[in-house]
Amino acid sequence: MGRAKPLVILTRRLPEGIEQRMAELFNLVTNPADLPLGDEGLAAAMARAVVLVPTITDRIDADLIAKAGPQLKLIANFGNGTDNIDVAAAMKRGITVTNTPNVLTEDMADFTMAMIVAVSRRLVEGAAVVPNGQWNGWSPGWMLGRRIHGKRLGIIGMGRIGMAVARRARAFGLQVHYHNRRPAVKRLEEEVQATYWDSLDRMLARMDIVSVHCPHTPATFHLLSARRLKLMKPDAILVNTARGEIVDTDGLIEMLEQGQLAGAGLDVFEHEPAVNPRLVSLAREGKVLLSPHMGSSTVESRNEMGEKVIINIKTFSDGHTPPDRVLVLPGG
Repeated sequence: MGRAKPLVILTRRLPEGIEQRMAELFNLVTNPADLPLGDEGLAAAMARAVVLVPTITDRIDADLIAKAGPQLKLIANFGNGTDNIDVAAAMKRGITVTNTPNVLTEDMADFTMAMIVAVSRRLVEGAAVVPNGQWNGWSPGWMLGRRIHGKRLGIIGMGRIGMAVARRARAFGLQVHYHNRRPAVKRLEEEVQATYWDSLDRMLARMDIVSVHCPHTPATFHLLSARRLKLMKPDAILVNTARGEIVDTDGLIEMLEQGQLAGAGLDVFEHEPAVNPRLVSLAREGKVLLSPHMGSSTVESRNEMGEKVIINIKTFSDGHTPPDRVLVLPGG
């Protein structure tokens, strides 16, 4: 007799091929509506599932984990981070948590550079002109953006994605600067000719472009506070493709409304999917570029994420430690 297939519940639709493979390997329950389950739906799923497969939009806090059934043994997150899950609370209940790391790096770096170029050169604003019938021909003083070649790029968080952005930035002729908890490995720093700043405040005051790539943790909540944002030069731009909570949205809005910042590109927001109406108004005025959390949205990344989820579940159900287990150190 073979081992019984674990009951795996998906909170959202995954790529068709991934769901098909999961259905072959596990006792699978999908979410055909592909709508967020909400707290009640998550609680119901956690009361039944042996394995829950949530996404970054599912907030699984200590209260939900406390209500989970005793059969829930694995939360296999379909996402690079785990800031949507109280990992410490899960560990106390004996629930293993996994994620899907090292899959999104290149796609996120591509998207970040696209944001930097688009904001600097007013690409989206300009692309709307022709379809709207507003173009009357070339003019030397119209739709002027800003050159990025030779400018200073300040990267906040020199992890895998930050480093991938730095490599692309060098190819665009940008000077690379970065702030991190500690300096990067010397050979990596030398590869992109990066300058390390131990003071975020001092770096912000000198950059032409600032790009956010640190994780969202209690320590990085509003890391770019209203005070810090005011340190930036009025002709600088800010790009955030990490997490919305890292930037003080109200502080950023006030600066953009008052012309104290040249522009911003945001792919993430503090209260997704809700977006501050003032940001929407600024986007209509061409002062900020807003995109719907699509930095990692490629066919390749979603399939690779799904493959990692399958490997984590299969390894765990076979009695082994999954390769992408997330741990919280005591006091962490």
